[in-house]
Parts: sequence; C-alpha cells; structure tokens
Amino acid sequence: THLTEMLFLHQGCCMMRDTTAGWNIIAPREFIDFSCTAEYQDGLLSCGVSFDYGEAGQSCVRWFNHPRDWSCVPQKDNADHSLLTGYIQTDLREMLPQSAVFSAMASTLVNFYTDLRKALRM
Repeated sequence: THLTEMLFLHQGCCMMRDTTAGWNIIAPREFIDFSCTAEYQDGLLSCGVSFDYGEAGQSCVRWFNHPRDWSCVPQKDNADHSLLTGYIQTDLREMLPQSAVFSAMASTLVNFYTDLRKALRM
C-alpha cells in the first residue's frame, strides 16, 4: 500500500508526504519531498529533494531522497508516446540486507509505473 498526500502546491512546486507499507523485514517508510515541475523542450521536467519536516508517522522510518529528476518528452515520431526518464537515489536510513532493498525498490517502481499508466489513461 502506498499513500501520497499533497501538503503544499504553488506555481508548479509542491511538497508531498509519501508513505509505504512495510515489506517483510523492512518497516513502513515515509518521506517528505519538495519538487518543482516545469515545461521543458515540449515535455516536462520535475526536480526534487527530500527534507526533514516534522516527525515521521507512527511506526514509520523516514526515507530520504537525494536530489532527483524526472523528465517526460513526447516522441517526435509518435505523438501518443513519450519517453519518461528518472534519476533517483534513496537512503533507507537503516542497515538492511541488499536483497531485501532490491526487492522492495523493484516492487515500488513497478507500482509507480502501473499507477502512472492508469492515471494517463483517464
């Protein structure tokens, strides 16, 4: 389960609180991100970073995303398709087995793209 709550929105910039369910030995996570999105080369560019804001939710461990960006650029040869590129580096702030981290991150990204596809079809 993944919950996103918008805390602030102003002129393409927003502050979001994301909370995820735990995975096996990984406790539930929460992170607060500030990001700005703007039009760029006929597409969109979104840059952001996490920051400490208040206390982490009950039974959650605060995640931290280092500076990251996402770009979405329409394909010139097919107007119905765009190229989505993202760079993200997350600090889970715990010593965890690497296999558990890879598994959790993979499922999170799969869910992200699945939710994104659903949202784009609306």
